[in-house]
Amino acid sequence: MERTEQHVAEGSALESALRQLDDAARVMELDPGVHEVLSHPRRALEVAIPVKMDDGTIQVFTGYRVHHNTSRGPSKGGIRYHPSVTLDEVKALAMWMTWKCAVVGIPFGGAKGGVIVEPRKLSKGELQRMTRRYAYEILPLIGPERDIPAPDLGTNEQIMAWIMDTYSTREGYSVPGVVTGKPLSIGGSAGRSMATARGVMYVTLATLKHLGMSVEEARIVVQGFGNVGGGTVELLHQQGCRIVGVSDVQGGVHNPEGLSPLGLRAHEEQYGTIAGYEGGEKVTNEELLELPCDVLIPAAIEGQLTRANADRIRASVIVEAANGPTVPEADEIFEERGILVVPDILANAGGVTVSYFEWVQDIQAYYWSEDEVNDRLRQIMEKSYVDVLNVAEERKVSMRTSATILGVGRVAEAHITRGLYP
Repeated sequence: MERTEQHVAEGSALESALRQLDDAARVMELDPGVHEVLSHPRRALEVAIPVKMDDGTIQVFTGYRVHHNTSRGPSKGGIRYHPSVTLDEVKALAMWMTWKCAVVGIPFGGAKGGVIVEPRKLSKGELQRMTRRYAYEILPLIGPERDIPAPDLGTNEQIMAWIMDTYSTREGYSVPGVVTGKPLSIGGSAGRSMATARGVMYVTLATLKHLGMSVEEARIVVQGFGNVGGGTVELLHQQGCRIVGVSDVQGGVHNPEGLSPLGLRAHEEQYGTIAGYEGGEKVTNEELLELPCDVLIPAAIEGQLTRANADRIRASVIVEAANGPTVPEADEIFEERGILVVPDILANAGGVTVSYFEWVQDIQAYYWSEDEVNDRLRQIMEKSYVDVLNVAEERKVSMRTSATILGVGRVAEAHITRGLYP
């Protein structure tokens, strides 16, 4: 298809997202006009965020909020604070959110936000002032019926609380449904903090079952020990899996006999990292990805599995807990090698699914128990896995292309049904 020219950096997350869309569109013979619409974000906002620092100086940060598509409902997506944030990255993440919401059948479109900042270098006061000013600058785009932010890389429930309060102060009354991932005390949902990791667990178990692999004998490697990676390690260990490798940004550890999640967590709490944990052999993040294992779970940032290392990956299955960890060239190599990749828009959809539950609870002012939340999440993740698997087998395509076909098809149907205005 001749797509309207976009200035997309080679090797960027946006290039990957567009190539994945192109692959799905070709297989499903998507209408060229619809393909063109879905290739572009509906709107993208860049804002300047002036902040008075603790020493009295003024520092200006740059922030973004992107709405990719709203055909199926309000847009939904996290806000990340990271020095490497770019507009192209935020556009890609918003696009992936659109497909992700559609794959699991929740009535949201995709959005994403980001601020170029290293949050660990800010004091709590500076972080709050920056967050509130960023929230103020994106106020025209957000709202419980319009666009609902959530936590992402570098953000947490406290930051969501500040955004909710900033929005509510302007409205003159409490609006808990404007963000998700909030503390329980102000309308958060039970089970939300572990929702992404729990979704990864459900999908991993479904994959092992599909392949006829024993859960108790499965060797798991997880890159990343934040909220998602750390939670995934703990949950899969509870299911009987053997965690043989884990890393965080400072390095990792490998033990083919298995690692203790409790020991890793205790070491992290004491030293601020799992690097140096004495329960195994020291490895770098690059070496960790190439360890022998049954399931590799990248749970850090995008672009970790590339043409350069794809031939050296020794996992049978890759379950993408991070957004966009595999570039298209690596995908092709994995397919040739028979390595099953369970894509991010399916594998890590537990977070947005329980965010949807939180939004529903906030609107009703009626809250569910953690058991109810986890059971509803399990049902959705297991059904979505089967849906994606069925399309993959029917179309004879990869799980990623299958998931993208499913998501794009549902969004395209909504777009065509609504039509163009004017």
